[in-house]
Amino acid sequence: MKLGILTAPFPDTLLEQVADYAVGAGFEALEIACWPQAGGEKRRYAGTAHLPIEEMTPARGSEIMGMLKGRGLTVSGLGYYPNPLHAEASHREAVIGHLKKVISAAGMMGVGVVNTFVGGDRALTVDQNWTRATEIFAPIVAHARDTGVTLAFENCPMIFSHDEWPGGHNIAYAPRIWRRIFETWGDAVGMNYDPSHLVWQMIDANRFVREFGGRMVHVHAKDLMIDRDGLYDHGILSAGIGWQIPRMPGLGEVDWQDFFATLYRAGYDGPIIIEHEDRNFEGSDDKIKRGFALARDVLRPYVK
Repeated sequence: MKLGILTAPFPDTLLEQVADYAVGAGFEALEIACWPQAGGEKRRYAGTAHLPIEEMTPARGSEIMGMLKGRGLTVSGLGYYPNPLHAEASHREAVIGHLKKVISAAGMMGVGVVNTFVGGDRALTVDQNWTRATEIFAPIVAHARDTGVTLAFENCPMIFSHDEWPGGHNIAYAPRIWRRIFETWGDAVGMNYDPSHLVWQMIDANRFVREFGGRMVHVHAKDLMIDRDGLYDHGILSAGIGWQIPRMPGLGEVDWQDFFATLYRAGYDGPIIIEHEDRNFEGSDDKIKRGFALARDVLRPYVK
């Protein structure tokens, strides 16, 4: 295993500088955030563009990978988390177009994984969204396969605010949908596993890893705290609005010793990438780095 970070919290820092920080802080891998350089993404923890995706060439990709390798870093994957099933056709077409460019860039760089969302239209049922997903993703999955890249979907419901209620912006969050994903696309796709998303869904994390561990190609380390007063006020039917709080590893409900024991038993030996979404460690680069350092110290004993 290699311990690393998702570069998204450093939107105004050059990739070379993020790499220098990561090495100095004792990390070995980067998941590189790859939103469009022109911006436009308004969601928190999104919009960072650390690669020239739109102008990527094999020569530029080789140069970037050489720079990172020279610092002792590997690239766990390229990360772009939009909503390919968005209700608006123009938005949907834009993000799908960029996702294909990210896949192409990964191929030019020799990076084997692109992390993303299946997406979802919150006004439709999960089954209705799935029907659309099979049509929309068929050419995307084919493009990834032809490029030699594994498309990895994250298991997040994307329900954090009222504009995402009630259906969320990503349907790949529960076992019944994951079974459909692998039955439909097989080894052409994989899972980017984040245990925090199971906590607030009350899904048995160990059972989830036992069933899908063999299909996990990338893992996010993020914790989640349940605000018990918020849960009392809002109730579980609010789907986490008002009571689920993303935290750095070690500050929430995830049992990290149990988490790693289950991953090792499942045979997972890939990257562990810390995803920073903790508001207590925001506001400056120094605070963000403190959060990463805390998570590093919690996770390091288990990453061998």
